[in-house]
Amino acid sequence: MAGTDRSREPVLGGPAIILVEPQLGENIGTAARAMLNFGLTDLRLVKPRDAWPNERAIGAASGATLVLDRVRVFETTEAAIAGLTRVFATTARPRDMRKDTVTPAEAALRLRALLGAGEACGILFGAERAGLTNDDIALADTVLTVPLNPAFSSLNLAQAVLLVGYEWFKASDATPAAAFDMGATRPANREELLGFFEHLEQELRERGFLYPPHKAPVMTRNLRNLFHRAGLTEQEVRTLRGVVKALVRDPHYREDPSN
Repeated sequence: MAGTDRSREPVLGGPAIILVEPQLGENIGTAARAMLNFGLTDLRLVKPRDAWPNERAIGAASGATLVLDRVRVFETTEAAIAGLTRVFATTARPRDMRKDTVTPAEAALRLRALLGAGEACGILFGAERAGLTNDDIALADTVLTVPLNPAFSSLNLAQAVLLVGYEWFKASDATPAAAFDMGATRPANREELLGFFEHLEQELRERGFLYPPHKAPVMTRNLRNLFHRAGLTEQEVRTLRGVVKALVRDPHYREDPSN
């Protein structure tokens, strides 16, 4: 369907779309095209297999240069989501994690409310071959799954972005903003959460809790999922880091209250 009208004011904004280790430039381009159809303009790439900028992506984008010109490239998923406070992870496969799971329609309503309340949000999409890893999904608050034929639930990257983008756009800006009364604090962003996780996990490793080593990845993912479900604020993260410090310091040590 042709429908480009450059005389009209474009709809822009929305959650960040984060493609983790995309393989083909064409898929990045068609994903960008799908994004601009629905007013999504923040495209982030994590370790794209081919070089970036990519001529094949530009050709496949069919004029969605507004999205491609703003692309940011990151080495890790953690870096790509560092400034976000809410992250959704797309997956078609059940995972052994206890996470809130929503459809694209429900995700769109939540994203509208969260963004309306001033929270920065993003949606993770995995590589074409195998999707997101468990470690990537553990970084998210919520799993987003598209209801599909259980005998054939394979979507390509642009199709997945298109479905999610359509529901986002359909939800419209009429969705009332969620009222989050957090007093003087705000939701913790990914950078603050990851700093806390790394702090906690380092202390647990040094004290022999993450043992045996082959079980450590599952144990750390479970801990991260637990804290993600809590919806921590920035103040709560600082408090938890203080708790960890207090638990590992010399029991006879006392801080000077004047500091």
